[in-house]
Amino acid sequence: MTSIPQLFSLEGQTALITGGTRGIGQAMAIALAEAGADILLVQRDTTNQTTKQTIESLGRTATIYTADLSSPSSVSSLIPTILADGHRIHILLNCAGIQRRHPAHEFPDNDWRAVLQVNLDTVFTLCRDVGAHMLQQDPSLPLNRRGAIINVASLLSFQGGITVPAYAASKGGVAQLTKALSNEWAGKGINVNAIAPGYIATEMNTALLQDERRAASILERIPAGRWGRPEDFKGVVVWLASAASAYVSGEVVTVDGGWMGR
Repeated sequence: MTSIPQLFSLEGQTALITGGTRGIGQAMAIALAEAGADILLVQRDTTNQTTKQTIESLGRTATIYTADLSSPSSVSSLIPTILADGHRIHILLNCAGIQRRHPAHEFPDNDWRAVLQVNLDTVFTLCRDVGAHMLQQDPSLPLNRRGAIINVASLLSFQGGITVPAYAASKGGVAQLTKALSNEWAGKGINVNAIAPGYIATEMNTALLQDERRAASILERIPAGRWGRPEDFKGVVVWLASAASAYVSGEVVTVDGGWMGR
């Protein structure tokens, strides 16, 4: 029997992470490093070194690869570049995302395309390319696994939201993509799951937090009685990245203070 510390350990593994410079993504990147993983950070540029330095202070390695997630060609060249440097990717965490708010009848084409590109097209491309890489590896991870892919979905994978049709469509797509990939890869040692954050006090939700009436109505519906914090995601991401969740695949795990159960 594998012990609990062994089940949750990520020692000797490498995680590739988008959206790790702030908020939820930063907390999850640090959590994976705390569990023993070395980290490859995908960033627009190298000016933000905060996450890298924090990971290195834990005694893990952190390497920044630059890519423009709004550019299909930039995204397509990312994994070949990383693999050419000799890395094996054991964990993929797709956390990068953007938001645009407009009434649906006025929603601009360019904002629609931008949101779908970053939030869904990029997620698919990275899942496809990292999945192909994982399938080529021996199942040498604990419990005969090849790897773990974790996408970041949303409550709007289930609900429609207000004035965010592109975001809702993209996150609905992420949930279904997660299930589709799980159907093909779970039997081959690659677990594919998603995390759906609830209402979290991060920069992406600044507009909601500044709308006092809307923020109050949201808070009233959260059974936990508070908005979420980035650190609320540390435990769930380590669980989904590790052998502790070896028989969990195709799931969209809500981390929402009980919102979806209301």
